[in-house]
Amino acid sequence: MPITRMLRRLLLVAAAAMLVLTTGLVETASAHGSTVNPPSRNYGCWKRWGSDFQNPIMATQDPMCWQAWNADSTAMWNWNGLYRENVQGNHQAAIPDGTLCSAGNTGGTRYSALDTPGAWTAQTVSTSFTLRMHDQAQHGADYLLTYVTRPGFNPLTQRMGWGDLQLVGQTGVIPPGGGQTESDPALNGRTYTVNVNAPGRTGRAVLYTIWKASHADQVYYLCSDVIFA
Repeated sequence: MPITRMLRRLLLVAAAAMLVLTTGLVETASAHGSTVNPPSRNYGCWKRWGSDFQNPIMATQDPMCWQAWNADSTAMWNWNGLYRENVQGNHQAAIPDGTLCSAGNTGGTRYSALDTPGAWTAQTVSTSFTLRMHDQAQHGADYLLTYVTRPGFNPLTQRMGWGDLQLVGQTGVIPPGGGQTESDPALNGRTYTVNVNAPGRTGRAVLYTIWKASHADQVYYLCSDVIFA
């Protein structure tokens, strides 16, 4: 291998290692949370590719993650920070149609690629299952609401709007420190569950989970792709 090419490759590897290191520090300092089962779009991309995010095979094996990593890799490293503040309970006013998965382009364009329609990796679920949402900082929850896209909505080609959703699960108040622990060391907070019921559903859909954290007017908006068996 020519020396210049070898040096260029070494510099790329060093830069990637530095990005992982600094991002890990940011995550630890500002940890919040996300849906982990079924995984949110950016958590799933981080979980599958975080240790191999420069592998070009992602482009064919996981093309929606590939476009998201290339659009803004910090959306995956900060999978636990997709929230808006000062919503005052008016979710539809805070987040325009077509931008639900990015929480209305919160953080500028960081999460915008998550709104892109396409064949996101989807988890197969039954019409009645338990969704798991992980709270790294143990904020607790005033509530969690989980919606599913209505029959006829096509996640492969359509951007999601509020009118495309129907409520399929919710919780009441969950106190800080409530919930369950996880065996994954990356998930070092507490996990809350939502019982999801979508009778009669088949095929591909998007789940939309809203988590209102208890410590402040801070709301998380999380898209998870599923296939109802």
